Amino acid sequence: MLLQMFKSKIHRVKVTEANLNYVGSITIDEDLMEAANLLEGEKVQIVNNNNGERIETYVIRGERGSGIICLNGAAARRAEVGDIVIIISYAWLDAEEAKTFKPVAVFPDDNNRLV
Repeated sequence: MLLQMFKSKIHRVKVTEANLNYVGSITIDEDLMEAANLLEGEKVQIVNNNNGERIETYVIRGERGSGIICLNGAAARRAEVGDIVIIISYAWLDAEEAKTFKPVAVFPDDNNRLV
């Protein structure tokens, strides 16, 4: 049996851009991606603390050190610049692996930078 488990998250980052005229996805600062063990193209869930929206999309690598968190395409309608979001990834693990797996949680500062 496989279980879908919490793999990693970037907790409480600020949306810096919303680009409706883009194909889709979320652009994330490469520093934050690496710290949260996220890969470009990986599926993520985005939880908007300001309005309660929950959406799924995929990750695009943003400029390292920029602090960028940009919702693109239709996702841009689910958040406004300045909203606080949590970006969560999950992984499929077998029951034994799930018992010992340690997820990663990243807690950036108010400027979306690692502390």
